[in-house]
Amino acid sequence: MSAPPLAFPAHIPFVEALGIELWALEHGTAELRLKLAPEHLNTWQVAHGGVSMTLLDVAMAMAARSGHSAGLDGSPGVATIEMKTSFTRPGEGTLRATGRLLHRSISLAFCEGSVFDDEDRLCAHATGTFKYLKALPTRGRQLNPLNPTKPAVAGEGDTPS
Repeated sequence: MSAPPLAFPAHIPFVEALGIELWALEHGTAELRLKLAPEHLNTWQVAHGGVSMTLLDVAMAMAARSGHSAGLDGSPGVATIEMKTSFTRPGEGTLRATGRLLHRSISLAFCEGSVFDDEDRLCAHATGTFKYLKALPTRGRQLNPLNPTKPAVAGEGDTPS
């Protein structure tokens, strides 16, 4: 019997909406899985390229976070700076994405990722550069802190500022 998926170290609504699951996360590596559903498919009834790219992006980002010296609980988030993707075959069935941290500096992580189908055939490969961030400047130059957990329900102790 296989172990259940892990909890993501940060609340990522888009990833949750897609149904992506985290299966491994340690020492600069990550593994994600996604059972394809009709809403993940393109016109040819195979994984949409955006789904494969999201799997690659998240797998590499998680690998970058797991390789940070502060560990997952104390590590900053990451923002994708650039990503190059190659598609090798259509994604079908349950997809498995792996991410691996290749090198990190104080502020950047250089990673690679792969997506495999349920027959372990390579469907897509990517390299990416990620920037470590503790907060992200958003509209009005306000800092939006990293959201490590699901947002609190209004009226449950947090007063909006």
